Amino acid sequence: MFKRSKTSATDRKDLFAQGITQPTLKNDMNFHAFSQLVLSTGGLKSTPAIKHSKTTHFEIEILDAQTRKQICIVDKVSPTSTLRDVKHKFHKACPQWHPSRVGLQLERNGPFLKDYVNIQSIAASSIITLYFTDLGQQVSWTTVFLAEYAGPLLIYLIFYMRLTLIYDAKESSRKLRHPVVHLACFCHCLHYARYLLETLFVHKLSGEHTPLKNLIKGCAFYWGFTSWIAYYINHPRYTPPWG
Repeated sequence: MFKRSKTSATDRKDLFAQGITQPTLKNDMNFHAFSQLVLSTGGLKSTPAIKHSKTTHFEIEILDAQTRKQICIVDKVSPTSTLRDVKHKFHKACPQWHPSRVGLQLERNGPFLKDYVNIQSIAASSIITLYFTDLGQQVSWTTVFLAEYAGPLLIYLIFYMRLTLIYDAKESSRKLRHPVVHLACFCHCLHYARYLLETLFVHKLSGEHTPLKNLIKGCAFYWGFTSWIAYYINHPRYTPPWG
């Protein structure tokens, strides 16, 4: 068998001088240096698993604002919850109080908290004490505006038709209406019809409620004032100022 002869240092120098194997050796040296660099840096480190911190839940104690007696405890309230969520949980524990009539305060004589208030923003510890006040029967603002604007529209039309319950039938049949009476009816109906359409399709009302007494006050003003002006404008004996 033939023995492989080892290339001596002198022979390698001769080869380099001849320019035969120099590019090959340079490539080998570059690859060797690159591999040593990769080995020295070590393998790719795995990304450490993110540890999720436990979410802190709040416990809300609800007391009566007048007697300071405990009504109920709302537990397991997340930090992202709002006061509206607390009111719904309070309603489940005490069904006799609808969320719309529940008023909650941080202090007995303090202002009522808004429904959009975040629980975490008012929490000083994991236990929160709130005071409850019954706001009474509530109605939505949309209902208030629709009632206030629909009433004058219908009331004016009733007077415009000159019903016998309001005006004398003989006078109503004998006297013709002046053109200004028709114009007044048209303008009045157009005015309140526009208000109704804006309430339904244009204005964005909040979900908050108002006491029922505000609905009664608003309707009494709009309906009463409309009845007053409609009675005289549509009266059979009405004549315009220049007539």
